[in-house]
Amino acid sequence: MNKDKPVIIWLLSGCFLIFIMVVVGGITRITDSGLSMVNWNLFMGAIPPLNNLQWEELFALYQQSPEGKKLNYNFTLSEFKYIYFWEYLHRMIGRLLGLVFIIPFIVFLIQKKLNNRLIKQCVILLILGGMQGAIGWWMVKSGLINNPHVSHYRLSIHLIIAFLTCAFTFWVALPLIYTKQLKGNKKISKLLLVYFILVIIQIIYGAFVAGLDAGEGFNSWPKMHGEWIPEAVYIDANGYNPIWFLEHQWGVQFIHRKLAFVIFIFTFYLWNKGRKSKLNIIQRKSLNLIALLVMGQSIIGVLTLIYVTPIALASMHQIIAFFLLMSIVYSLFLFKKIKLKTDP
Repeated sequence: MNKDKPVIIWLLSGCFLIFIMVVVGGITRITDSGLSMVNWNLFMGAIPPLNNLQWEELFALYQQSPEGKKLNYNFTLSEFKYIYFWEYLHRMIGRLLGLVFIIPFIVFLIQKKLNNRLIKQCVILLILGGMQGAIGWWMVKSGLINNPHVSHYRLSIHLIIAFLTCAFTFWVALPLIYTKQLKGNKKISKLLLVYFILVIIQIIYGAFVAGLDAGEGFNSWPKMHGEWIPEAVYIDANGYNPIWFLEHQWGVQFIHRKLAFVIFIFTFYLWNKGRKSKLNIIQRKSLNLIALLVMGQSIIGVLTLIYVTPIALASMHQIIAFFLLMSIVYSLFLFKKIKLKTDP
């Protein structure tokens, strides 16, 4: 029996909860629910409204927010309850995640189940978790002052920190699961690192697309309304946009689409390199998994665009992106020669 099994279960439980939080966060964004809770209380506010008076008080606060005044001024209480539910659920999962990380960490420290390396890694995870909570509020606050929309930059930071926190948690767990020395492959390991960076950039652009509602136009594929590079990509209402690739919604969509082509081609270049190399069956299967996920992601991405970002397809698109990143982390571990034994 693996003596690190409790720690492994703890770390993988954290990964699972981050995954759930990413899914709920995606739905929160798609349903425009993120600005429904106008206050942030770290220790208070865990109990939802329990009677109609409490609901009316929260609704009145929302009606005074920029979104309540400028966009949803005709909202009914029942409509408000719907968007409040998703943001409330998202925040409660965040609190649960904090407890799931902190309490077992303290217990394992007392029981001396963590070696020096694991303690340092877990401290990094706790810092990332704390940062994520602060960044989440920083993101929401950008839509509570004047403009009833959250900053797409802050949204992308919030999303990518969640993905990277889960990736690092998984990376910490893997040496505890695989206790034998692994034979790496330097060439494929380097390719996987480049691939990892490309996918991270693509996830960031996915957040830009969501934050700028850039999926609500040019809903055709492979061309954008019959053109490969329409003028609207780099020209906005004020003329030429010098930072069209960061702040112009159609420019952002264009980059997201073209980067998808690059990743698709790179995926099968990587897969072919693996096919021609002497790999063990686990390594080979990890590359097969990446290729399958990319094919599925490509199909779902095109359908999400064509059908103008329905909730189910948009959520699935984000879910597959999550699993793709975790599969790359898994492959990086398998191909990078690592000395698994560590000093206590």
